[in-house]
Amino acid sequence: MSLRFLAVAFAAFAGFVTAAPYVPKQDSEVVERLPLKAGDPISRELRELRQALVSDPGNPEAAARLARRYFDLAMAEGDPRYVGYAEAAIRRWIAAIAPPIEILFTRALLRQYRHDFTGALADIDAVLARDPGYSNALMWRVALNLAQANYGAARADCERARSVVSALSAIACPAVVDGLTGKARSAYATLSAAMAQSPTSDPDQKQWMLTRLAEMAQRFGDGKRAERHFREALAASGPDQFVLAAYADFLLDEKRPAEVIALLKDWSRSDSLLLRLARAESMLGTRAAAEHTKALADRFAAAALRGDKLHQKDEALFELHLRNSPARAVELAKENWTAQREPSDARVLLEAAIAANRPEAARPALEWLQATGYEDPRYRALGEALGRPGK
Repeated sequence: MSLRFLAVAFAAFAGFVTAAPYVPKQDSEVVERLPLKAGDPISRELRELRQALVSDPGNPEAAARLARRYFDLAMAEGDPRYVGYAEAAIRRWIAAIAPPIEILFTRALLRQYRHDFTGALADIDAVLARDPGYSNALMWRVALNLAQANYGAARADCERARSVVSALSAIACPAVVDGLTGKARSAYATLSAAMAQSPTSDPDQKQWMLTRLAEMAQRFGDGKRAERHFREALAASGPDQFVLAAYADFLLDEKRPAEVIALLKDWSRSDSLLLRLARAESMLGTRAAAEHTKALADRFAAAALRGDKLHQKDEALFELHLRNSPARAVELAKENWTAQREPSDARVLLEAAIAANRPEAARPALEWLQATGYEDPRYRALGEALGRPGK
């Protein structure tokens, strides 16, 4: 089983969201040519999937296959237009009360992309009511619960999934929950041992596992080990925006902006990665910093005109680090916390509250730190700066 969907879900599928996609009104409409070469394998695969749907437009399985391939590309590359194409592929079923199960699951993925976690969970619950052994749905429910800090529910679904996922995935799932709830070192040891005992040949799965190990190592303060795993993860499979973002954040924390620029110079299509690139350029005072800062400002302004609130964490970071507007940053971070409560969401709230001199605004994140036992020394230091220990 490929775990690219888990890379999205567990690494911060809610965290690295880009602008809301435009949905073409007709299948024949050309919005923009995507950066794929006509002869490359992905282009051929998409062409075959589109042709299969054109040949049988009422086939929900063909529609779901095409939509999920577009969704995978959006998650890997950070280009939201692919999500618009995914929604167009299942348009005839998207508003149905009880669509075919593959459409239902696909609709859940697209709803969570838009941060409609309630709708996504309802669709996943409906999938599992029909097929309790639908492993991808179970694992996505784990991910959605993690995004909202519902760790008990996530752990329960890890247990339910044990009989329908691989032995390695069965170990990795609760290890990820442990790594977020005060047991990072033991979770790291468990996952490392499982990978050594049952090495995977799936490059996406290997990339996901190595990224989780890197994150766990960060939480117990071993930066050298974390960097080694990030580098291994990047080498394990094709470029992935979530791995790139996590490693870029590590490098920014290490005050190594030149390496961030080298890493992300070709990734300006992704709002999340452009944000990190602009931060690195700003740290070095490069000429490109102003251009990229303006590009981000334009993207966030356009999203605001659409009523799009999918980008609030990134916009909070933008206001905090690139616009020096902590008051605006703390408001965005507070509103973001009401929708998603992953570690990175807590961090931006803590940082913005400190910068804005509004310690009371950080209360939800501080309560999360204390309730979970999250160990990361960077977070503990933020909690101490606000007058309360982070653990």
